Amino acid sequence: MSNNRYCSIITLLVAILLIVPAVSGSATLKVVCTTSVLMDPITFIGGDNVEAISIADPTICPHLQSDIIPNRIQLNKDFIAGANMFVAYNDSNDRQYNMPAVKDFLAANYNRSVEWYTISKLSGWNTPTNSKRLAEQVEGWLVERDPTNKTYYEQRYVNYTKTFDAVEPTEDEKKKLNQTKVIVMVWQQDPVKNWLGMNVVNIFAPEFYMNGTKTAAKVVDDINANPDKYKDVAYVIENMQSGELAKGIEEALKDKGINATRVIFTNFPHSVEGLDTMADVLNYNKHLVLG
Repeated sequence: MSNNRYCSIITLLVAILLIVPAVSGSATLKVVCTTSVLMDPITFIGGDNVEAISIADPTICPHLQSDIIPNRIQLNKDFIAGANMFVAYNDSNDRQYNMPAVKDFLAANYNRSVEWYTISKLSGWNTPTNSKRLAEQVEGWLVERDPTNKTYYEQRYVNYTKTFDAVEPTEDEKKKLNQTKVIVMVWQQDPVKNWLGMNVVNIFAPEFYMNGTKTAAKVVDDINANPDKYKDVAYVIENMQSGELAKGIEEALKDKGINATRVIFTNFPHSVEGLDTMADVLNYNKHLVLG
C-alpha cells in the first residue's frame, strides 16, 4: 500500500471519528435537566447509562429564582460544559428562566450552543397519568440517543410506570377523598380534583392569575360573605413552590368555626426530605389529605 493511500485512509478514519456522536451504547449520557421533575424519569429509565443534574431549586418556583439559577449553574459548570444532552419541560418557566440561563452560560463561557429535547402536548405532570406520559417521551429521547440500549430503556420505562400504579388511591381512600371538601391553590387543582377526586369548593391564586380575582384575600371575602358555602371544608391546600398564600384563608375559616387544616402539596422531587421520586411526591400529597 502506498504511503499516500495509507495517509488517505487514516485521514478518512479520523474524519469519521469526529462525525460520530460522543454517545454510544457503552458511553454514559450526561444530561442537564431544567428541573427535578425531568431528572427523575431520566435517571430511572436511563439507569446505569445516565448521569443527570437539574438546574432549578426544587423548593421554589423557577420564576422566583432569578438570583439562584445562575449560582446553581456555576456550581455544576463542569458537568454542564461536558454534557451531551439537554432536556426541558418547556413550560413558561423553562422558556423564560431555566433554558435561557443554560444557553447564556454555555455561549458566554464555551462558545457553545444548546439543542434541547422538550416535552410536547402535555400540560402539567403532577398526576400519575401525566407523569407516565412525560416518561414515555423521556424513553423516546433516550432510545434516540442510545438505540443500542433500546430494550434496556423500554424495560426500565415499564418499571417506572409501575411506581405510579402503586400510589393510586385504594377504593377506601377514594371514598374518603370524594367526600372531602377543599380550597386549593390553582396549580394543584388538577391533581386534587381530577386525580384524588376531592370536592373543590374554591381556588386561590397569585395576583397575576385571572386579573387578581382569585387571590387569597378574595377568597377570604367570599368566606365572610358566604360562610355556609365553606362550612364543611376540611383542607386548604397550598402549593409549596408558590410560597405561602393561604394562611389568611385558614384563619378566616377558623374564625367562622370551620376547623380546616392548611396543608402544603409539592410539585418536585427532592423538595422535601425523603421525596426522591415523582411517585414519592404524589404519595406524599395524597396522604396529607387522608388524615
